[in-house]
Amino acid sequence: MKPVASADAIASAFVDACLLDVTALKPGNVGFHAGGHGMGPLDFVRSAEAAAPAIVASAASVGERIHCAVAATRQAVGANTNLGIVLLAAPVVHAAVQRRLPSATDVLSERLNEVLGSLTVADAERAFAAIRLARPGGLGSAVRHDVHAPAQASLREAMREAADRDMIARQYADGYAEVIATGLGRLAEARARGRDWRWTTTEVYLAFLSRYPDSHIARKFGAEQAMILRDEAIEYARVVARAPDPTAVSEPLLKWDSNLKARGLNPGTSADLAVASLFLQFLRAPHAEDYPHRGERRDAGEEVGIFPTG
Repeated sequence: MKPVASADAIASAFVDACLLDVTALKPGNVGFHAGGHGMGPLDFVRSAEAAAPAIVASAASVGERIHCAVAATRQAVGANTNLGIVLLAAPVVHAAVQRRLPSATDVLSERLNEVLGSLTVADAERAFAAIRLARPGGLGSAVRHDVHAPAQASLREAMREAADRDMIARQYADGYAEVIATGLGRLAEARARGRDWRWTTTEVYLAFLSRYPDSHIARKFGAEQAMILRDEAIEYARVVARAPDPTAVSEPLLKWDSNLKARGLNPGTSADLAVASLFLQFLRAPHAEDYPHRGERRDAGEEVGIFPTG
């Protein structure tokens, strides 16, 4: 059996994935290329650093991991910067603290399904409390398993109820099938073409945005707008993947970023799924020679240049 991954290694992988979220160019999202939606990139850096120790606490259940990480984030930045990331990361962390996650995707899915199958009503209760604390936009209410009411089923069962309308819930229902197939699949393809970690993140993000209507957009603006945005993303995803040098397509991506923010569109779920994909990869192969690492970080207001380009 492989050795158990240390809490420090898991926390470092979590932070690294979250930092790529804001150092990569992901149109519509907050990043060092441009803020937006009333938030700046350092809010996300502080959120990652606050949430990491809370989510890896070795004695925690999945529900406790979720609630502690959201509470720590709320205390650090006073905003919902990472609820989706935390919801996706908590079962992964739970699997990783028990045994290092395998590289084979079929075994990876099996390992995650073991954790998801063990979730309880208490996990749902803590997760519901975390969602209420984060107050995500467009949350609304549900006939069954409403987060504003006491939990009546396990967290996985509650997530299954929402799986047809929420991509994060769908990962709980189907054992992270989309993260493994789309996220890890595109990540491997991008790395094989020599993409650095920033552009790999962009490609993974665009892969989700161009294949699935973004759940956050659908909640806030309706399913039709989410479909329109998905259709817009298809050509951008194709252009970035085919570009010999992706920096050559930065300008149209930045223009699209400005356009999306002017329309108030923040494809947050696609970003969360990209982070989950990176986090899984870093836990599976943490010793790659160009594995991203945190270097020196300048004080607030200055860009964080923390990842190598190779």
